[in-house]
Amino acid sequence: MATPAEETTPAVVLIDAEGTVIGWTRAAEELSGYRAQDILDRPAATLLPQADREDAVRRLAAREHWSGVAEIRHRDGHRVVVRVEGARLATAPGRDAWLVSATPAVVDLSGGTGTLLESLISRFPVAVAIWDLDLRCVWLNAEAERLSDVFPHYRLGRSLNELIPGVDTRSAKEAMRRVLSDGEPMIDREARWTSADGREERTLSTSLFRLEGTDDRPLGVCSLALDISHSRARDRLALLREASIRIGTTLDVEKTAQELADLAVPVLADYVTVDLAESVVPGGEPLQRLASTEESIPVFRRAGVASVYGGTPESLWPLGQAVFVPPSSPFTRVLVSGRSHFEPVLDTSPGTWLDQDPDRARVIHGTGMHSLIIVPLQARGDILGVAVFVRHHNAARFMRDDLILAEELAARAALSLDNARRYTRERTAALALQRDLLPRNLRGGDAVEVASRYLPSGVGVGVGGDWFDVIPLPGAGVALVVGDVTGHGINAAATMGRLRTAVRTLAYLGLPPDELLANLDDLVVRLAEEDAGADGLPLGATGATCLYAVYDPATRRCTMATAGHPPPALLRPGGSVTYPCLPSGTPIGLGLSSFKSIDLELDPGTVIALYTDGLIETREADLDAGMERLAAALAQGALPLESLCSSVISAILGDTPAEDDIALLLARTRATG
Repeated sequence: MATPAEETTPAVVLIDAEGTVIGWTRAAEELSGYRAQDILDRPAATLLPQADREDAVRRLAAREHWSGVAEIRHRDGHRVVVRVEGARLATAPGRDAWLVSATPAVVDLSGGTGTLLESLISRFPVAVAIWDLDLRCVWLNAEAERLSDVFPHYRLGRSLNELIPGVDTRSAKEAMRRVLSDGEPMIDREARWTSADGREERTLSTSLFRLEGTDDRPLGVCSLALDISHSRARDRLALLREASIRIGTTLDVEKTAQELADLAVPVLADYVTVDLAESVVPGGEPLQRLASTEESIPVFRRAGVASVYGGTPESLWPLGQAVFVPPSSPFTRVLVSGRSHFEPVLDTSPGTWLDQDPDRARVIHGTGMHSLIIVPLQARGDILGVAVFVRHHNAARFMRDDLILAEELAARAALSLDNARRYTRERTAALALQRDLLPRNLRGGDAVEVASRYLPSGVGVGVGGDWFDVIPLPGAGVALVVGDVTGHGINAAATMGRLRTAVRTLAYLGLPPDELLANLDDLVVRLAEEDAGADGLPLGATGATCLYAVYDPATRRCTMATAGHPPPALLRPGGSVTYPCLPSGTPIGLGLSSFKSIDLELDPGTVIALYTDGLIETREADLDAGMERLAAALAQGALPLESLCSSVISAILGDTPAEDDIALLLARTRATG
């Protein structure tokens, strides 16, 4: 029976100044396999692996006393891990020598063919290494050697103090020294290491433990490193982090559904569909009007699909089309119950629901689909549709962890879908109200020729309260109006309708522009007070900017005033574009009534361009830059007004969606006798 290492008689070796063995004990013979006559008068380096010899000589020469964990080479070739202590001796002639003692670091149960450490740890799926007090690697297993590409200090005899280009070991050294100093283990220290060529990156979870001798003195550090680069748990966390970034980037239902499908392929599934209820995907023929049979009924519309194969050959229905399912299928059960369907091994045998769905059965058999998850898309108590996850290319079946991940992804997507649905409903209603309240047939009579454009925002901020109007006045004159209500949505559209009606009413009284704006400001203040809530604060949008201009073709005079609105652009018949300097007025609704009018004389054929700030202002450019772009676009004044309207919008926006609502009104002046 083997004797524990702590009870083993130390092997004692005496080495002279030249590094020659001059003393040898029976314990040294048992430990190394060398008899005294085989080793005496030979270099002590004979006992060491080739990589350690040069360093051992340097260590002996540099210290009075040293200890640590090391490897010696047994006579039959295998290596033995030992605890070593050395002390400098002074001999009679005054020459130095060293007394070295060594004991096995582990129990040897292998009959001399290897140590217990080697037999148990060499094939252990965790990188194990032993470092001495100088942070030099004195032992490591095969798993550690495999990681040497990203952590080159996993080499026998290599110290963490050794500088290697591209490898920063400062934090590793600090951690080991701290463990050596206080003896407290360090558990699960995560770090990333990259290979010298930069092609490979590994994430290692490392734990450190201090190795101690029988006298409790530290001998070195044992490190255990687990490669978690491809850990399933790590991949799932990364996927969920990515989901928070990639799902719900817009308030568009179809885009959100497609984002879910694209994210899950191929990380989770080989084929994913997202099918939504009709109430979530408006438009198209109502599902209730589509023909159904005893075998299949139209339940969803396809909103998202992705596959590891190009062209999604597995999908029976293209995006936007109605999806038919058998009444007794797992799709309808999920829709009714609100619980996921988990079928790790898809049952395609006769007698299942697939008998009622031969088209799906054909695709399933043709592609080799073998594992299925169907998850309801639920948000705020409503089931919006289902997400279907399938594997056919990946031979591994879905596990319970995959189901949990699919449900988490579906839950995040459902919230984004519900937000998009609510936004779409409100936007549709607001846009319908906005368009209904805007004038349909603008006529400038004998005073002006007119053309206009209205574009709702295309980036999700909601429909605003932009408006324009052309109001024939008594006589031959005409009033031109453009305005922009504060806020977005139905309230802003409704406020716009009230202001447009009020401006028309005041215009028929023949008020000059400054007085009209003052009366409009007073009216809005009183309406806000009447509509205020219990706390005295307004319940909806109340403020607005407005530009009001009156043109008389008989005198060719144009009188205008502004309430916080950008000035009009004037395109002269010669092609020059100018912006008149209007006295700045406060926006409507503040109750300040600081408005002043100016008079301009316009040549016949002058184009007056009234607009809202959505045309000239963007996140990247201020008002001045936008006004310069508008002037350049208007310089094509020879075009008919309708064509000029389209040209201006195209020149400024291009293919970019409008960041805010845009109202544009062009009026070309005429002159009468």
